[in-house]
Amino acid sequence: MAEKIPIAADHAGYEMKARLVAHLQSLGFEVEDHGTNSPASTDYADYAHPVAEEVSSGAVKRGVLLCGTGLGMSYAANRHAHVRAAVVWTPEIAELSRRHNDANVLVLPSRFLSESDAEKILDTWLNTPFEGGRHVPRVEKIELKEGSE
Repeated sequence: MAEKIPIAADHAGYEMKARLVAHLQSLGFEVEDHGTNSPASTDYADYAHPVAEEVSSGAVKRGVLLCGTGLGMSYAANRHAHVRAAVVWTPEIAELSRRHNDANVLVLPSRFLSESDAEKILDTWLNTPFEGGRHVPRVEKIELKEGSE
């Protein structure tokens, strides 16, 4: 069965999201598009939370978000337990976000990337495994322990 990847964007990422949906489908992924479905102004959090909740709950292994800078989407997504949303602007950062940080949500700054660069970043992120080892305790320290809030 194909891996399901939820994806969402606000108005700034709308056009790039359409291309990435098609790209993911061409790679054999089942894509769940959480919107937005037009270039009309929207609030990024309305789109980040559904994707992040799917990752947080374990319903999916990973997701993709897009907004103008990537920052708003990452702030909202990282509010969810077990979500490690990484704003990525190069394939090298994509690789390190996976290899060292086990990033499970890719956040793309659509106003600062070409569509072809976004595809390269996505491909790198999808194909890079978590290295584990010395990085495991570091990643574990990201989660707040109960009562430490």
